[in-house]
Amino acid sequence: MADEQKPKEGKKSKKPEAQDDALTTAAKAIGTVAGKIAAVAGVAEPAPAREPKKSLKPPKLKLQKKNNPHLPRKLKKAQKKAADAKAKA
Repeated sequence: MADEQKPKEGKKSKKPEAQDDALTTAAKAIGTVAGKIAAVAGVAEPAPAREPKKSLKPPKLKLQKKNNPHLPRKLKKAQKKAADAKAKA
């Protein structure tokens, strides 16, 4: 059983990847240069600037502000006494 261990996939030779990487970077460089030349010559128009995508998340709801006045205790008591006096009269 110990002799039949599977080789780990993380350890692969990196030479083929290096060749692919070099070819990919070269192709990208050639493509960008060709695009710039075409844009200068007027053959191809540059891509228009994209508008930023709107978020798909629902907007956060804000809490409603309380409608109670912040008065000192003595003023509150005085207002309450005045309201009670008007109610009795």
